[in-house]
Amino acid sequence: MATMSRSGYGSENEDSTPAMRRLRRLSLHLLQPSDRPAPEGANSLVPAACAGKRRAGGLDADVAALTSYLRGRHRATQERLYRFFVERPELHTPVELPMAAHRELCLRQMVALVREAGVRPLSLMADDPAEYFAVMEAVGGLDISLAIKVGVQYSLWGGSIINLGTKKHREKYFDKIDNLDYPGCFAMTELHHGSNVQALQTTATFDPVTDEFIIDTPNNGAIKWWIGNSALHGKFATVFARLILPLQGKGGEPADMGIHAFIVPIRDLETHAVLPGIEINDCGHKIGLNGVDNGALRFRSVRIPRDNLLNRFGDVARDGKYTSSLPTINKRFAATLGELVGGRVSLAYSSVGILKVAVTIAVRYALLRQQFGPPKQPEISVLDYQSHQHKLMPMLASAYAFHFARRYLVDKYSEMKKTNDEDISADVHVLSSGLKSYITSYTAKSISICRESCGGHGYAAVNHFGDLRNDHDIFQTFEGDNTVLLQQVAGDLLKQYQQKFKGGTLSVTWNYLRDSMSTYLSQPNPVTARWEGEDHLRDPKFQLDAFRYRTSRLLHSVAARLQKHMKTLGGFGAWNRCLNHLLTLAESHIESVILARFIEAVKSCPDEKTREVLKLVCDLYALDRIWKDIGTYRNVDYVAPNKAKAIHKLVDYLSYQVRLVARELVDAFDLPDEVIRAPIGLQSEAYAQYTQHIGF
Repeated sequence: MATMSRSGYGSENEDSTPAMRRLRRLSLHLLQPSDRPAPEGANSLVPAACAGKRRAGGLDADVAALTSYLRGRHRATQERLYRFFVERPELHTPVELPMAAHRELCLRQMVALVREAGVRPLSLMADDPAEYFAVMEAVGGLDISLAIKVGVQYSLWGGSIINLGTKKHREKYFDKIDNLDYPGCFAMTELHHGSNVQALQTTATFDPVTDEFIIDTPNNGAIKWWIGNSALHGKFATVFARLILPLQGKGGEPADMGIHAFIVPIRDLETHAVLPGIEINDCGHKIGLNGVDNGALRFRSVRIPRDNLLNRFGDVARDGKYTSSLPTINKRFAATLGELVGGRVSLAYSSVGILKVAVTIAVRYALLRQQFGPPKQPEISVLDYQSHQHKLMPMLASAYAFHFARRYLVDKYSEMKKTNDEDISADVHVLSSGLKSYITSYTAKSISICRESCGGHGYAAVNHFGDLRNDHDIFQTFEGDNTVLLQQVAGDLLKQYQQKFKGGTLSVTWNYLRDSMSTYLSQPNPVTARWEGEDHLRDPKFQLDAFRYRTSRLLHSVAARLQKHMKTLGGFGAWNRCLNHLLTLAESHIESVILARFIEAVKSCPDEKTREVLKLVCDLYALDRIWKDIGTYRNVDYVAPNKAKAIHKLVDYLSYQVRLVARELVDAFDLPDEVIRAPIGLQSEAYAQYTQHIGF
């Protein structure tokens, strides 16, 4: 490489070198990739068509056909809800709103949804989970605080009755939760414990004399914290506490039966006054979601009837005898938490919707905004800059990939609720953990990139990125911290790995490991490692094999490392020593699942032109992910240097090709203006709407 002068530029005599001539040409012209990746050793750069013009031979995207294929079964329900709220401007959330007013508006929105629009979310969740999640996405498009408040009322408070209670609880509470007569909350998290639910300290001690449980907060660390709907509106709480049975332990000591769930009234149904023995304080203003009233609860010898124990997995008789169909505390705990995966499914589902909104605003603005251009020629759209394409096009491809992954997740969840099959339940638990973690983390990063890509106008509150970023940020934490959830995925992969080598069967989502582990244990093929043709790189078999090979390699290597470190560090120490490796493994597996669902969706598309467009987007998603982790593939010679370079060039080319249909791809999301809300992201007259908002 030529030595740079102290000023940072090459000296004059270096101007004649091929490298400097190339740099000068790049500095004088705006160039796009050619129709195909340039052959190795090519000396010339081929100019491309200018901004906004369709390249000859490029794909034509039919928005109507794309929209039709993307639409779920319950799009009509969503459109009805959009119309309902559009026609009621008093229920619209303004850009600037004090916390107290936002909370009251959010409550009015939820009441209107149930009592005026006629939606019965708890019935939907029980009978048709797919429609319930569609409703959640629709209300979240209007105000994410509303979606979370609805989720607390129905997924958490109502879901605990459905999933952890028995017939007597459903008969008493179901209808009144559904129609909002019984607003409630879900009191699991404590000041000192969030992710480690088994270490919760709140107690529920059985009193055999009065046939009651006594709920107590033994210390400040056990105060229930961040409890949505509790600060102002909730009248009941599902409280997670340690079930204590007096005199039933060793030597007549109290017996701790582990974490159970209890229905605890917290406010008077008529006066709304806080009940005796209960102290509720407001958690105050948050970074986002200020339409949700999060509170902190302390219990001082609060007595509840024995029937208020949600007793699906464990019960206490009148004489104080404990019974359960599950033999150990750990199994009961796993069963209890396993029934609460609906919240994770809902967050993954909603996060995809939020990503679509952010990408739509950023892409539309990038097509609208014109800056710079070749000398003495019109300015060009910022989306014609390669750097901008690299920011937004893989993100747009990911939004499509996640769309089909969430459809698969909801289908599996619905199947689980219908069949109660243990294997499917285990599969959904890990799948929901992985997709919730991966998608919400990706969306959080992407919102900031979209804001940045819109420059100064992206910083205006009216253009929605601030609300999206602040409201969505906590998705990475509640319903399971993302790092903790990825560890659950890694743990399950290791369990499947052990079963594979013991001759056991693998669950449906993991059965690819059988073949890819065999491939991994053999040496990479030196011939295919060098193949660089476009047809080969865009072959879904190559792409999926590469994803799965990486997962198998990570799984095999981390299993060996864990076995080695366990000898000196023990199980916990070995896990901690390999933790980053385990997290990478979990993410790799989830990416494999996402790609497999995307490839299947492309194959299943009935319209040929739409299938071609989706194939282009899928190729970009797959190859961009391979390129981002190219070091892994290079280190084990799965990809030779020439092939790595070809992948890089092809990602450039595919990003440009996707840019040519970017408008159609975001329009196919079919998001109404009431969901986009950002003037710079509207389909027409964006600048006019923006200036109007300011007052011109």
